[in-house]
Amino acid sequence: MTDDYIKHQYEPILPKKDEWPVVKLSKSRKEFIQQVVESSVGNIKGLTGNQLQALKEGLEITLFKERMRIKQNSWAVDPDDEMEFWAEVKAALLALDSDQQIEDEKKKQQYFEVLTRITKRYAEEIASNFKHSHYKLTKRFVSFGFSRLLNTSRAKGFKSIFSNRYRLQDKIQIIGETDQIRELASKGTIVMVPTHFSNLDSILIGWTISTLGLPPFIYGAGLNLFNIQIFAYFMNALGAYKVDRRKKNQVYLETLKTYSREAIQFGCHSLFFPGGTRSRSGNIESKVKLGLLSTAIEAQRANYQKGETESGKVFIVPVAINYHFVLEAPSLIKEHLNSTGQERYYSESDEFSTSYKISKFLVKFFTKGSDISVSIGKAMDILGNYVDAEGNSRDAHGRSIDCKDYFMVDEKVNVDLQREEEYSKKLGKRIVEEFHKINRVFSSHLVAFTAFRLLKRENNKLDLFSLLRLPEEDLFLPYDTFKEACGLVLARIQQLREEGAVHMAPHMNAGLEEIIQHGLQNVGMYHAKRPLKKNEVGNIVTEDISLLYYYHNRLDGYELEKII
Repeated sequence: MTDDYIKHQYEPILPKKDEWPVVKLSKSRKEFIQQVVESSVGNIKGLTGNQLQALKEGLEITLFKERMRIKQNSWAVDPDDEMEFWAEVKAALLALDSDQQIEDEKKKQQYFEVLTRITKRYAEEIASNFKHSHYKLTKRFVSFGFSRLLNTSRAKGFKSIFSNRYRLQDKIQIIGETDQIRELASKGTIVMVPTHFSNLDSILIGWTISTLGLPPFIYGAGLNLFNIQIFAYFMNALGAYKVDRRKKNQVYLETLKTYSREAIQFGCHSLFFPGGTRSRSGNIESKVKLGLLSTAIEAQRANYQKGETESGKVFIVPVAINYHFVLEAPSLIKEHLNSTGQERYYSESDEFSTSYKISKFLVKFFTKGSDISVSIGKAMDILGNYVDAEGNSRDAHGRSIDCKDYFMVDEKVNVDLQREEEYSKKLGKRIVEEFHKINRVFSSHLVAFTAFRLLKRENNKLDLFSLLRLPEEDLFLPYDTFKEACGLVLARIQQLREEGAVHMAPHMNAGLEEIIQHGLQNVGMYHAKRPLKKNEVGNIVTEDISLLYYYHNRLDGYELEKII
């Protein structure tokens, strides 16, 4: 990966739009949903061992969790008939439970009919509704709107609104293995797995895919985003399928996984955030959710079973997104700090709760002189081996290997869920490794990391939470001390870059003083309380140490704390 980045729009790659898998999928949406339903029911039958009691208990748990969700955490985007549907499910289950004269096999069949109704409802909710005409309009709107905001921010006067002098590519830098992903998109199915920090990530990645000239991807977007009219339009137009993180029951999770697996098998390029949700701490993901990730492995095995060894190959492409600031950072770090460390449901914060707030944010975003980068990593197979430009898997020594062999027993491709679970864990670890390698260090990351580590060193007898409770007047650093420490951390980051362990933004090649000033200007640049700034007497101070901790965390995982 180099410091060069895209400054032009790629020509779209083949196939033509009528041959795009996502277009074919939308044309056969009804049939595809039915396929998802049948496959999901079959999988659940296998998970329950086709046992009547297990099936009954699974449906009762689903009903209970759904009624609790409706009561405690309903959203505007939820269907109007939620109460009625689940009341009908409850009535059906009670009738089956009370009727002692029905034979077990017949009762089991009727339970499966209830299961099928629930699964179909979920599949209809999850399914994307891609329309090519809306996709084209959205592409034009995003490019036009963002570019005009950018021109307005960099030039004065009314005429600048309609100027084409500055382009999004000048602000949003796409770097990395762009040629490889374009090449592989015509040889197999791409599964893109980005880091996730902001609700803007989905639109940013959609724009990136378009800029690279790739066919549209389907991707999982949080159902909460569909509460917002402007986001709902974008998400539908860009091919998003809906992921409802409130639903934790087995039936929903199996339907979601089946939808993803079947879509990848269908040949749809796919995107999902393997972290599962936005990073609350500001860290790059240190582990990933294996649910949707496992669907890529299952799809690859199924393609081999069908004899598709060439066009049926699945490629995993990690992507790292970098901002100088994240709009939602204050509430995200608050959630992280309030967490006990145990798995729990995160309620979505409301920074993006209205179209007005979105528009206001975009105006702010593009009227600031801050950069964004999207780093495309090297493509891998579903075992985490790098692949070459032709899509051939290579081991650590560069030797060609056949990915199909990982699924073979007695010269036949077979199903082994325990084996594939281990493959999912291995792939998850490789994605995390690649996230750190392709992460692009910004000046804001450097100054935030250095300042927080110095404050922690000066208060080394305090634990994290005690440190975060210190009053602002006790949180300052002499500039010379701060500058010296920044120099030491920068030198180590440069060394890591030479070792291929991280990447650096071009502005990090300036002099140390210039890098520091750039970082101070950009870190959390329009939060009400600045996480880091230089005060009137020249000291480095923070107005919100929790925010400083959030931005510091972007460089966690590189052992840079040993420097300070």
